Parts: sequence; C-alpha cells; structure tokens
Amino acid sequence: MKIRWRKWNRVVHRDLSYFFTGMTIIYALSGIALNHIKDWNPNYIIHTKEIQLDKSYTREELTEAAVINLLEQLGEIETYKKHYFPADDQLKVFIAGGSVYINLKSGNGLVEKIRRRPLFHQVNFLHYNPIRWWTWFSDIFCVALILITITGLLIIRGKNGIAGRGWWMTALGLIIPVAALILLL
Repeated sequence: MKIRWRKWNRVVHRDLSYFFTGMTIIYALSGIALNHIKDWNPNYIIHTKEIQLDKSYTREELTEAAVINLLEQLGEIETYKKHYFPADDQLKVFIAGGSVYINLKSGNGLVEKIRRRPLFHQVNFLHYNPIRWWTWFSDIFCVALILITITGLLIIRGKNGIAGRGWWMTALGLIIPVAALILLL
C-alpha cells in the first residue's frame, strides 16, 4: 500500500491553517503594534489637556472637599479617588480614568485621561502570555507555524514548486533576516 503523502501534506497544511487563523491574526496585529512601540502606545490612548487655575493655592488650603470643588471648576466630573502632594508646590489628583497634575504656585496644570486602545490592548495582552495554559497553547501555535510552513513548501509541484521558483523565493526570504543579523550584530 502506497502512502499518499501529498494528500496528507495538504490536509495537515489546510487544517492547521484553518485552526490557527485566529492566533495568526492575534500575533500579527500584536507584532505590528510592538514593532512601532516607539511611535505610539499600543495598549492605551492617552489624552492630555493643559489647564490654568485662576489663582494659586497653598497645600494647607487644599482639603479633600477643596480638591473636589477644584475638579468641578475644571469641568472634570470624573469620580474623585484621592490626592497627594508629591512636593509642597505640587498636587496630584487621581480621578477615574486619569490624573490631574497642578503646580500650586503658578496654577498651571495638566489633565491626563487614559483609556484602553480597542483591539490592540486585547491582542497585546494575549501576546504577553498572561497565564500558563496560554503559554502552552502559544508554544503549540509556534510548532504549528513551522508545520504550516514546511507543508506549504511542498504543496505545489513543478517549476513553481520548491524545486523551481519556490526555491529561489524561499532563499530570498531567508537572506533578508540573515543579512539583518549580520549587519545588526
């Protein structure tokens, strides 16, 4: 009985590709985000707004009630959480979804609001392997990517397969990371 390895090669390639489509998209999106981490924060959107108080304050004047009143004057209706003084002339107020920083002498301040970046926050969370079983699933996915690649190389026969054009394309694709390693290390 002859083993029909080409048939099984296609079956393995097809079924692993179908099964790991979601994981491939998750890791691709997360990879794009992490490649550009110097350009933007892939996990959070941070909005800042400069503010100017109409007068200066002293640390003693700013009781909890006074800080809450100050937040209302600034139009910040978020829930007050707490505040503290990192220095005698500085106030930091924690509000739901952000913070307010105020220089008490100059009255200059900054309101910073943070929210999770849709989609990218979630895929990055998974990419960081948050729990043990997910790490194992990710390892299985990596092995499956190797199998998908190898079986993909063997699907097409003839001049466009790995024995012809496919060999050259594979070699070119390998030269780029090897060249990068040589140049960067």
